[in-house]
Amino acid sequence: MDQMLPSPGFSIPSIGTPLHQPEEDQQILPHAYQQQQSMPHMTPMGGLSSSNYTMPAIGSTSGKSMHTYAPSFSTPQNMIQPQTPQSLMSPMVPMTESKAAATPSHPQSGSGGSVRDPENIGSVNIHQTMGPATPMTPMTPSEPAILPQLQNIVSTVNLSCKLDLKKIALHARNAEYNPKRFAAVIMRIREPRTTALIFSSGKMVCTGAKSEDDSRLAARKYARIIQKLGFTAKFLDFKVQNMVGSCDVRFPIRLEGLVLTHGRFSSYEPELFPGLIYRMVKPRIVLLIFVSGKVVLTGAKVRQEIYDAFENIYPILKSFKKQ
Repeated sequence: MDQMLPSPGFSIPSIGTPLHQPEEDQQILPHAYQQQQSMPHMTPMGGLSSSNYTMPAIGSTSGKSMHTYAPSFSTPQNMIQPQTPQSLMSPMVPMTESKAAATPSHPQSGSGGSVRDPENIGSVNIHQTMGPATPMTPMTPSEPAILPQLQNIVSTVNLSCKLDLKKIALHARNAEYNPKRFAAVIMRIREPRTTALIFSSGKMVCTGAKSEDDSRLAARKYARIIQKLGFTAKFLDFKVQNMVGSCDVRFPIRLEGLVLTHGRFSSYEPELFPGLIYRMVKPRIVLLIFVSGKVVLTGAKVRQEIYDAFENIYPILKSFKKQ
């Protein structure tokens, strides 16, 4: 035991003595170090490739090698260079070059034509591929198609029989009758949503419909209810008496200037009513014009009269638009 000596390559450091680090060249295996010294300093961008260095595996023959990463402790120059090499940057094409010069081409095999070089597609000047710049013609916004919407239709019909209003009010649903307030039965239905005024003479007024067909349908329903109560009611002389439409011109209107210019047809008393009353002669329609641009048209017998009246008043309203 006393004659055993430690091996020359192994030493036990004493307590407090720093561990001796081997030299830089001794940290790399001899085979890998020789191969590293013989290689040129060229590595791809972004770091070292592990496939360029080989180190023999421990316990294997010298003919077999495995891919390992053996970095050097010196910083290669290619990692200090910028990340974008010059080969990846597309050359600048001046604006004066022609389209053919900006797009390189090579003759196509088997034909006399030429095709673009796929390697230089990124260098094509986009300003040359586009057509010549022409000034854009400003588009004039067309006038929106404003069409008045029907809000109420008043129609009348003759049932051609005498009616007992008290009996109708007692037996019919959704009917009310107060002779001290109004001398007619007020009856309502939900579809179409309308209201009928039924008089003892057999005349009936139907209001609240949004179209001519709905007004006629509602009047027939009221007549059928009267028939079910035991009266010999008929459906005669149906007629639309009044149509009410409304629309919005979407701009404010100077009502003071309108009443001064068209004083013969209009009246405006803001202390009594906020709207201007315009009485059109042809068609015979009354319009209520408000400063917000809302217009109410009433007094028409047919739908077309409302449309014609609005077409006549719209240029006038546009001339008095608030700036």
